[in-house]
Amino acid sequence: MTLKDIAKEAGVSTATVSNVINGNHHKVSKETIDKIQKIISENDYTPSATARSLIKKESKIIGVVVPNLSEHDPFSSSPYNTQILSWLENYIRNQGYYMMIRTVGRCQDILQAFLTWNIDGLILLGAFKEEAEEIRERVKIPTVYLDTYAEGIANVGIDDYMGGYLAAKYLLNKGHRDIAFAGPVTTEGVIATRFKGFCDALNEKGLEFNNNRYVEAMTFFEDGVKAGKKLAFLKDKCTACVCMSDILAFGIMEGLRLSGLRVPEDISVVGFDNLPECKYSNPQLTTVSQNIKKKACLAGDLLFEMINSKKPVICNHQVTVEIEERFSVKQL
Repeated sequence: MTLKDIAKEAGVSTATVSNVINGNHHKVSKETIDKIQKIISENDYTPSATARSLIKKESKIIGVVVPNLSEHDPFSSSPYNTQILSWLENYIRNQGYYMMIRTVGRCQDILQAFLTWNIDGLILLGAFKEEAEEIRERVKIPTVYLDTYAEGIANVGIDDYMGGYLAAKYLLNKGHRDIAFAGPVTTEGVIATRFKGFCDALNEKGLEFNNNRYVEAMTFFEDGVKAGKKLAFLKDKCTACVCMSDILAFGIMEGLRLSGLRVPEDISVVGFDNLPECKYSNPQLTTVSQNIKKKACLAGDLLFEMINSKKPVICNHQVTVEIEERFSVKQL
């Protein structure tokens, strides 16, 4: 039995049958849906996604790449990844598409596969500038980047400079002057831009950042524990620390605890992301809030604009940030 056979037996168009099969029920009456589903069930009809993909030259699949993970690391090791992927899946599903996730060490590692797979669009999380430039040249399907500093692409990020600035400004307004900064060391991109905002806020107060208070750490919990222990015994003591992710901040808080220090009584801590877990830490974590849902929806809007119009889009959208105040910062 074919789509045309079902349509003929139900007395409807093939488009109506297709809408029922693909779950677009808002376009079809309940009576018609029941009739079509009964015919499908009685004839044990199973639509071939592969055949439809070849005929229509579309797969209804959106590829999402999560880079910078080793072969043993699940993407769920980062609560941020879990959040952004959840909202992306929600958006993609509501468009009638499916999301395919691939984790890689570097974005280039997936290039050859995506050149041969039949996917309709691509979203890349946190690609580096050089990776984006190579992907732009080789991948000819609609592509959206998240948190990528590169020219000639469709990127959705946050106001990273303002994020670093607000974190430092908040601590300065609480009376802190000896402030540490914890995160990866980079010369460009997301972290470097946040660090510049952080330093500019200090400079406005006539303060210069002490480089001995830059605690190098990747944005993972285990790295945070090590960084917290290092922070506890810095030669140049500090009263507060700005962390480049919430999961890093949680680790630093644990490292400080294991070193016999209390948050915020001994050292105040500010995170970055505003993950739901911030409400469950002890103390609850004050953090720079980025609207992860809005970020995902903007990425979805851009991608499907390109898919529907069949035209590329070049832009750099920035989602605003703000301080979410809780209990991990002490007023001096």
